[in-house]
Amino acid sequence: MTRETRIGLAAGSGAYLIWGLLPLYLKLLTGVPAADVLAHRVLWSVLIVGVLMAALAGWPRLRAALAQPRLLALLFASAIAIACNWLIYTTAILGGHVLDASLGYFINPLINVLFGVAFLHEQLGRLQWLAVACALAGVLVLTVALGQLPLVALGVATSFAVYGLIRKQAPVDAATGLFIETLMLAPFALLWLATRPDGPLAWPAPMLMLLALSGLITAAPLMLFSVAARRLKLTTLGLMQYFTPSVVMLQAVFLFGEVLDTPRILAFCLIWLGLALYTVSLSRAAVAPAPHTR
Repeated sequence: MTRETRIGLAAGSGAYLIWGLLPLYLKLLTGVPAADVLAHRVLWSVLIVGVLMAALAGWPRLRAALAQPRLLALLFASAIAIACNWLIYTTAILGGHVLDASLGYFINPLINVLFGVAFLHEQLGRLQWLAVACALAGVLVLTVALGQLPLVALGVATSFAVYGLIRKQAPVDAATGLFIETLMLAPFALLWLATRPDGPLAWPAPMLMLLALSGLITAAPLMLFSVAARRLKLTTLGLMQYFTPSVVMLQAVFLFGEVLDTPRILAFCLIWLGLALYTVSLSRAAVAPAPHTR
């Protein structure tokens, strides 16, 4: 294992661990409306990422990005998508639906596969189609058991997949992209907090400190993930990403007292089977010999 790989594994583990423990942080904000949490997260992220940009001498990259209208349009769309994802996820955690949020991030990789086929004209092998079918079967099981679509899980998965699809087409680094996205969302966040009955700073000082921490919690794992993505194989990152929803699921059951009933167990098993098949397909693609060229 090379030094670069060790750095990548450490950075990736840190990113996925922070994302996995996010419900613990959000539970500390119980009593704060999810929209208020989102607004604070946006504003504090602008500040934290702005400081990071200054430390990394990122202003030339920012100026170059701001001079590209198409890129700005893509980032505005991705900002809306990630805001929706943050709002759905926060609402789910604060509302006691941590298991459903976990399920959403298990489904997300397979939604990405479908988006790749539908929008990027990517081709799937038989194993990958079978993986998608398993995930759809899991969703169907929950739909029948609950009498309705698992809207929280699908909302989390789809909003993040839309975000990933847009960002895949936006030629910008992680810090610059996040700074522009949060900067675009900042006026809406300020407007929302300004209209709150008790004002934007009405919460007690300890709660305001926790809300301010949201900026660091947003920026830190993204930067760590960026470090990991440059140093690790796609298949390695693909395997590591399942760590986050696994940690979230364990918290839901053992810390927050949510019930893992039979329909959810069956749905999770089907989706895990789909993820296993998808991972095997990625591994096969990674070790397949490159075609000869002339």
